[in-house]
Amino acid sequence: MEGFDAYSHAIASLVIFTLIVLAMSPFSALAKQGKGLAPGATPEQDYADKAYRLNRAYLNGCETLPAFLTVTVAAILGGASPFWVNLLASLALLARIVMLIIHLRGTGNPHGGVRSIFYVAGWACMAVLGLMALVAAF
Repeated sequence: MEGFDAYSHAIASLVIFTLIVLAMSPFSALAKQGKGLAPGATPEQDYADKAYRLNRAYLNGCETLPAFLTVTVAAILGGASPFWVNLLASLALLARIVMLIIHLRGTGNPHGGVRSIFYVAGWACMAVLGLMALVAAF
């Protein structure tokens, strides 16, 4: 891993995000099972329902992980600035963790609000990582 040690924070961010998503899977399944839902079923869309929020937080992680992984790995392999790749990947991870906490606590509004601010912050970090990967590739 000697060639990638300059990107250690970005690599750690990818691993931590993946572990968070993996850890959330059984909790989401148990919450749905507690409501009598079949595997793969989705709880009724009620932001006041903890099982719904937990499932949404898990699915949000599953939806975001491929993009986060792709742009971060592409930026690393392309040789983009380690400082910026590490910073942006770490900030994207932090934004996702804050979103997770907001989801699980049920704070804020179902639409808009502080959760959306952190979503946009994480999205912006990933978009910049993608642009950096494209610039580095050419």
